[in-house]
Formats: sequence, structure tokens, C-alpha cells
Amino acid sequence: MPTRSLSDIEAIEAQSISSRALPESTFEALLASAKRNPHAKALTFFQAASSYNRAHTWTYAEFIADVTRAANAFHTFGVTSDHPVAFVLPNLPETHFTIWGGETAGVVLAINPMLEPSQIAHLLRTARVRVLVTLAPGQEGLWAKISGELVTLPDLRVVAWVDMTPYLDGEEAQDTRGFADAARSAVSSFDIVDLRSAMQKQPSDHLIAPRTIQARDPSSYFCTGGTTGLPKIAVRTHGGEVFDAWAVAKVIESDGSPRTFFCGLPLFHVNAQLVTGLLPWMCGDHVLIGTREGYRGKGVISRFWEIVSHHRVSMFSGVPTIYAALLDVPIEDNDISSLQFAICGAAPMPPKLIETFESRTGVKILEGYGLTEGTCVSSVNPPEGERIPGSIGLRLPYQQMRAVVLNAEGRFARMADVDEAGIIAINGPNVFSGYLDVRQNEDLWIEIDGERWLNTGDLGRQDHNGYFWLSGRKKELIIRSGHNIDPKIIEDALHKHPAVALAAAIGRPDAYAGEIPVVYVQLQPGAVVSEQELLEFAARNIPERAAIPKHVKISPSLPMTAVGKIFKPALQQLEIEMAIWSEASRVGATIKELSVERHEKGGIGAKVRVIGDARALRNALDRYAFKSKFL
Repeated sequence: MPTRSLSDIEAIEAQSISSRALPESTFEALLASAKRNPHAKALTFFQAASSYNRAHTWTYAEFIADVTRAANAFHTFGVTSDHPVAFVLPNLPETHFTIWGGETAGVVLAINPMLEPSQIAHLLRTARVRVLVTLAPGQEGLWAKISGELVTLPDLRVVAWVDMTPYLDGEEAQDTRGFADAARSAVSSFDIVDLRSAMQKQPSDHLIAPRTIQARDPSSYFCTGGTTGLPKIAVRTHGGEVFDAWAVAKVIESDGSPRTFFCGLPLFHVNAQLVTGLLPWMCGDHVLIGTREGYRGKGVISRFWEIVSHHRVSMFSGVPTIYAALLDVPIEDNDISSLQFAICGAAPMPPKLIETFESRTGVKILEGYGLTEGTCVSSVNPPEGERIPGSIGLRLPYQQMRAVVLNAEGRFARMADVDEAGIIAINGPNVFSGYLDVRQNEDLWIEIDGERWLNTGDLGRQDHNGYFWLSGRKKELIIRSGHNIDPKIIEDALHKHPAVALAAAIGRPDAYAGEIPVVYVQLQPGAVVSEQELLEFAARNIPERAAIPKHVKISPSLPMTAVGKIFKPALQQLEIEMAIWSEASRVGATIKELSVERHEKGGIGAKVRVIGDARALRNALDRYAFKSKFL
């Protein structure tokens, strides 16, 4: 029965969650699907958009066999719940074998390949990683990037290489044996193996060391945050992953016909792993990985409608920038009637963009909300119910979600009233165990009637129909002379201008007010407008006088994270640099060297080297909230 309203969510909950008999582990969930659908297509991968019709496919029987082989290999390498396997990989079939095989053997740690080598090493060291899976030398430069840091890791025993050669053709294909031999001779502190060869030596029909995995056992480590320092490591559970995939599937369930989910987001991100991974596999559906770089792959966006037509894609998940880019790609004569809906998360989507995309493509967009600490998804607009642009939808069944009012000490005071803003808090089987570093769990939990709720840090409200609306991140608030300014108020106003594609409001450091609001803007293709015009438009459309930005800055592109979120710390760093240069000019100081960077323990700080006497600039910068270190 389709989910259309909050009453439908509550009707699902009339049956106890325990009676649902959900699998205890992700391996059990995948194995159950493989037994039901052994010959159905489970996974397909094409390595380039130009060759989307030449793909590699695994049936469910073949897929679970490779997951089993990977689990057995990791067990022989010494992976346990205390010593994980980590991966630094692009989107490949082997990435999935590593994820689900790693969870079966112990715990798996996902790492963004675009992090700096020192950051990657810090995460591997903190998690006490026993096995690292990464690309073979000579492929995308990953090995050259991280290999120098690996010898510093005391717990690392095995590095398993993934050779992409079987997926490459033409000029991309190359003989990597020379690179591999040189790399092996250069290290002695850990063993180096070929993952595919190691897997082939293992049985595919049983686990050589079967574990009794319970739902509360850790399954994966995910890096989260990272906007004010190194990422925190979130500890997720088997039960959380299984429940979250099952609950989302209940909300978006179809008529039971096999569907194809397109995976274009990176597999080190929770959305790609769960929404376009575990979820469809638990339903017996088909996952299509579109190139190792996902949406960033050459030609993926420009040929997206061809890919949808050829592979009969039913659903895909993306972020606002993906949908904006797809609007520039004509559908032409491609048959996209297979598309049932698309999910948007990670960042708020301007209502005008939703309206334009849906009217031009006929594809429903389901806005949702989630966070790593809640496994992935916590709410979503129902595909068969009312889909309200700007809303993040209804909560998942069996997961409670409320806007709450906290007192001055950050403790629970009361539930927010209908349409009253508060902190979004969630409670349910999908809530994670906490951060690996227990010191980071401070202020994470809210106790309500003897139960532990997760403080998401997001501000929002719930309307009279049960739909939730976000109003911003508490930690992103711009604080101007003690006045809390929600950046979303500024961004929403600028998004109403027809020339604006994206807007990002941040606080510029100010010696008197602490922060003053400024906004960076990326224009629609071909749009022409001045910064002054946009500033005047913002002043007319922002209801709070204090929130009216002091400056609007037009940029060719805004900095993005790997999953398409606007990366505001980069803009904040730029504003700090500008403030320092401005003060140096004012006091007559000559700067020889300046760097602004995020610190491991959190926060953004500056390092300054001055020619001559630095006292005047030091005194000037002491009036700012950011930290400055003079070299």
C-alpha cells in the first residue's frame, strides 16, 4: 500500500517492529535476496559514459558469491570488529565487495579519496585499520598519493590492490606490473596483495569463519563533519543499516516489478551505499554504477538521458547541483518513461528548481533528509502523497522525529509546538552508536522521558500535517552583535532571483560585530546581473534587517564537496584572508606569508609572517574571533 500521509506511517507502525523479523546483519539481508532471486541482475557497471552499452553485470548469485569471497579474504588478513578494513577507492564493483564483505568479516571504514594524505593516515590510525583496499599503482595516482603515509600506521598488515585494467579499454588500459613491482620492493612493514586474486582463492558458498552478528554490532565507520577540523568517525550498526534501508523501501515501495537504481554519488558516502545499494538489493532490484567517478565522470551528465533510456533506469539520487546540470541536457528522443522518481538530499533544493525539473522531465523529485549519524535517511516526501517543495517530508516509520526546545544548558525543555522552530531530534533503530572517539559525543544526546534522542544540530519545524521543514544548521548561524542569523533566510531570498543558480551565505569576520553576513552567488548559465542589483534585491526580500548581507559576491562556481554540498569553510577561509589583508593595509603592515587552514582539533585559524614589526597587525587581529599565529 503506497504511503501518502503521516497516518499511513502510523498504520505501518500498528504492527510491532519486532514482528517484522528484519535480518540481523547486512550479509543476512543480501543472502536472503540472493536466495529469492539468484538469476536476477543485481549489479551492473560501465566504466565510461561513451561505452554505457558495454557493461559488466553480476546476478544475485554471482554478487553474493563475491561478497562471500571478500569476507573470507578479509578474515584471513585479520580483519575483526576492532581492526577494520578501510577503502580508498572510486566507484567500482570491488568497492561494494569490500563494503559488504568487510562488514561481514568485521567493520569497514569508508574514506574519501580526495582527503589530504595526512588526513587519510590520521583516520586509518585512529580506527586501527588492519587492511586497506585501494587502487593499484599507476591508476589515478592514489597509490602515489597515500603510500608514503602508510608506513607510519602501526596496525596496518595488508594492502589489497584493485586493478582496474579488466574494466578499461583503448588508451586507458595499461600494464601496471612495473608499477606494482617497484611499489612492493619499496615497503616491508605490510603485505601487498591483489584483491581479485585473493578473493578467487576463497570459497564462495560459505563463510570460513561464520560470525553470530547481532543487530547492535558495529558494521561500518563513516567519516562525518570535517567542516571545522578533521572528520569524526561515526560508528554505525548492522541493525541500523538494515532497518534504514527497509524503512525507506516501505515509503517508496512500488508494484513489485524489478527496478534499476542508478548510482552516481560516491560510494564513500552513506547515500550511495544505502539508497542506491543496500535498499534496492533488499528489494531484489538492480543497481547500476555509472562510471568510477559517478556523476563527475566525463560525459555522464551530457549523456544521462541516453543512459536512462538504454538501461531503463527507474530511480536515481542526487544533489541540487546535479538536477541543475541535467536541466541543460535536452531529453530529445530518449525514452525516459522508466523513471519513477528521483531523490534529492544533502542540501536544500530551491523550489523553483524542483518545479522546472519536474515540468520539463515529468520525473517526480522526492526531497528527503538524513545524516550519517542516523544511518542515512530520516525523512522523505512520499512519492504517492503530497510532495511539498522545500519540505523534507515525513519521518520514517518506527523512527521518531521531533523539533524540540532546549534550555540554556542545552537540555530538553519541551517539544516544540506545531510550526515552532526547534532543534531536530531523532530516536529509533537507525540512530548510530556514537563517535569512535567518545570525547566527541559531548552534547550529542538529548534525554527525553528517559530515552536517548540524537541532537542532529539542525534547526527546523513540523507542520500540522506532520511534514518537516529545515531552517538551517545551528553551527552555521551567523552571529552579528549577538543576533543569530539563519543563513537560509538570505539564501532563500537570493534563490528567488531568476539569475541566481546557487547562493551561500556566511559570516565575514568583523572586529566590532563579530560577524557580518555576506553571500556568494553562482549565476544561471548566460545570466547577466550586477552584484549591486543582487544586493538591492536581497534587501527587498529579506524580512530581518540584521540579515541583509553587506556584500554580494558573484563567483563563476562555488566550492563543492565530493557529494555536491556547497563547502562553506572554503568561503569562510577566503573571508578571513581578506580580513587579514585589509587590516594589514590599514595598519601599514607588509605580509610575507599568509595561510588560513582548518585545525585538527577544530576551528579555522591563520598563520601570518610579516616583514618587520608585527605588533600593529597582531593588535588589529586580536579583535577578531578567529585565531592568528604569527610566524
